[in-house]
Amino acid sequence: MAENVTIRGTKGPAAQRSAHAAMAALALLLAACTASPPAVGPQAAAPLSAKAAETANMAPAVLREHQRILAAYGGVYNDPKLQAMIEQTVERLVAASDRPDLHYRVTMLNSQSINAFALPSGQLYVTRGLIALANDESELASVLAHEMGHVIAHHAAIREEQTKQAALVGRVVSDVITDPEAGALALAKSKLALASFSRAQEFEADAIGIGIAARAGYDPYGAVRFLTSMEHNSELKSSPKGSAIDPRAPDFLSSHPATPERITNATANARQYSGRPAGTTASTGTVGARDRPDYLAGIDGIVFGEDPSEGYVRGRRFLHPRLGFTFTAPEGFTLDNTAQAVLGVKRGGGQALRLDVVRVPSEQTLAGYLTSGWIENIDPSTVEDITVNGFPGATAAAKGEQWDFRLYAIRFGSDVYRFIFAAKRRTPETDRVFRESVGTFRRMSLAEIEDAKPLRLQIVTVGPGDTVEKLAGRMAVADRQLDRFRVLNGLAPGEKLKTGSEVKIVVE
Repeated sequence: MAENVTIRGTKGPAAQRSAHAAMAALALLLAACTASPPAVGPQAAAPLSAKAAETANMAPAVLREHQRILAAYGGVYNDPKLQAMIEQTVERLVAASDRPDLHYRVTMLNSQSINAFALPSGQLYVTRGLIALANDESELASVLAHEMGHVIAHHAAIREEQTKQAALVGRVVSDVITDPEAGALALAKSKLALASFSRAQEFEADAIGIGIAARAGYDPYGAVRFLTSMEHNSELKSSPKGSAIDPRAPDFLSSHPATPERITNATANARQYSGRPAGTTASTGTVGARDRPDYLAGIDGIVFGEDPSEGYVRGRRFLHPRLGFTFTAPEGFTLDNTAQAVLGVKRGGGQALRLDVVRVPSEQTLAGYLTSGWIENIDPSTVEDITVNGFPGATAAAKGEQWDFRLYAIRFGSDVYRFIFAAKRRTPETDRVFRESVGTFRRMSLAEIEDAKPLRLQIVTVGPGDTVEKLAGRMAVADRQLDRFRVLNGLAPGEKLKTGSEVKIVVE
């Protein structure tokens, strides 16, 4: 949860406008994949200085989009050594591309999400989460070359034209066609054509990128390995009981192909440049370099997971040292920290929570805020003034069509922290559990603040007695250490470690 982010509630039916949004946000996060930059409004990221903007030689429209991207992805991640390594990779790729005259500027984004994208101007963006997931330079090069492929093929301009045509069809349908079934069919066809075209763009960018990387001397199978790691990472986010969106399921109206499809196509493209099947050992050095040792040295010490400005999830506990508070979610909940809110879901998907920050005038009571209309169907008999560890608060219950809600508002300094708990059916037991969780909301001590440090990647050398299980046990993660170690290091199920090789672990 980003520092000083203001989230305002929206009016509307409770089942659709409040904690339903939290559940939808959780589903989207669990199905996250590499995608185009979102259209987001300015938030808390600091704007570029006039000097920086002049140096970057950005047009005003590009600068505005750049600032929106920084706001959505935690700003710039500053690591001069790593920045230099990535810029050298880009230069190598540009020289091997069909358009060596194009110029690119790469920005590392301070976000744990696994994402990369490009603007038509040649602005390339890659998150530190993606950099941490890659295991060698050829994997990162495949991502950067893919985004360069979008620029070279003018995909943004083509997509914009297709979007305009789809919008035109939509207006014709609404203004001219009187037959509802015919209108729905026409609109569906236009949307399908747009989505299919976007999918074709992704496959084309994959093909262009693999070609660029191979000509630059990189192992063309870097794309296959990274896409496989990305798929396995997405599987980690899926609920074991299937309540989340399955990232492997084909989605024909998605703007990005399902990862297995991309892996299949990437493998076929890589084979054209390597002359060998994936997974085999090259007999000469001409197939392509991975540059793994240098890459791992470059990412040693990179921040892993949340940045201090976002706060940290540690198991069921969330702590925000900069804002100075902490709370613990109920038993069985898994927390996910986003720039807008802390989201949580219980195993099985029957309960969820959202914690965010809102601005409430000091003269307005918290009970008055809860009943001010940002959520409907409040039960007046449940409105109650409370105190949480010395901080004034209020609580109330609301009922939706499919979910029941228990709401809390706590005034902490100049802000109000808003807990929204959702349950399929509200009972005295769920109320008790939710109240106990809110009761853990408190101010952090100075010692706790000083001890709260971000997680980082550490590169370690595999010793003679080291096993996957042993090194996974050193991972400073709350759950599924073995699975996370394998995904982080691109290890296949059952694959063993080689003595003397280097691997990544997460440490405090």
